Parts: sequence; C-alpha cells; structure tokens
Amino acid sequence: MMLPLGGCITVDTPDKPIEINLNVTIRQEVLVRLQRDVEQLIDQNPDAFPQNQPQSPQQ
Repeated sequence: MMLPLGGCITVDTPDKPIEINLNVTIRQEVLVRLQRDVEQLIDQNPDAFPQNQPQSPQQ
C-alpha cells in the first residue's frame, strides 16, 4: 500500500543570494608574489643568503 506524496515536497528559492568564498585563489596569488619578491631579494644580496653547496665525497 503506497500513499501518494504529491503535496509533501516543496522547493523554494533562497531569500539571499548564494555567496562563494574565493579566499583560496587570493591566497595563492599572494604566495606567488611573495615567492618572486624573495627570489629577487636573494639574487640582489647573495652574501646575505649563502647557498650551501653539496660537498663531494672524500676518498
């Protein structure tokens, strides 16, 4: 015995607009800019940021 469900389901449109948060995209852009700035700073001041060269194994 199945009862009809015709009047039980209703779909209403939301009162407020849908909001999409895009913080992830903005954060990625800021990180890329900071990385470029840091690379330029290291290139301009090589003595302040020494690069460790791997040493060859001694025999």
